[in-house]
Amino acid sequence: MTTKLTLALSFALAAGLSAQPRPIDIAKSTMTVHVSKSGVLSALGHNHEIAAPLAGGSVDVTAHTVELRASANALKVSDPGVSDKDRAEIQATMIGPEVLDAAHYPEIVFRSTSADKAGDGAWKVQGELTLHGQHQPVTVDVREVAGHFEGACRFKQSEFGIKPVKAGGGTVRVKDEIRLDFQIYLAH
Repeated sequence: MTTKLTLALSFALAAGLSAQPRPIDIAKSTMTVHVSKSGVLSALGHNHEIAAPLAGGSVDVTAHTVELRASANALKVSDPGVSDKDRAEIQATMIGPEVLDAAHYPEIVFRSTSADKAGDGAWKVQGELTLHGQHQPVTVDVREVAGHFEGACRFKQSEFGIKPVKAGGGTVRVKDEIRLDFQIYLAH
């Protein structure tokens, strides 16, 4: 084999390998769901912060594609300043049939469909979120920061067939819009 052919094959293989999806480092990556309160007596309610550990996923940096998976049962209410009893009740409601219905819809999945450049090291990623058995389009703002990806998206629970929780005849309720923040690290 000639040196030129060997060199050409080496470059082709290297290019092909670099375009491969890379797994997400689920131990370092984080997702946090922020759920806010509203209503006349909202001062009596709680804003919720929920840790959403990733169960898996991959990123293809060259093709600008991403897939993220989380287990609905793994989401954990981490509300600071809330009693353990209240936190347990909020947790049970969240994974129960009233909200996520984790017994029937155990997996939450995001798959990108396109990514548009939105500045230096930033993208608007379009994709489909599967939550509560429903598939809906979402837009995710992503930026590369110090070798990892971070960003956020917003969506409405009602778009996924989830009724925001109400208490006190609706005087205290969860807002329909949810914000999800993330930091995604790729495995080495």
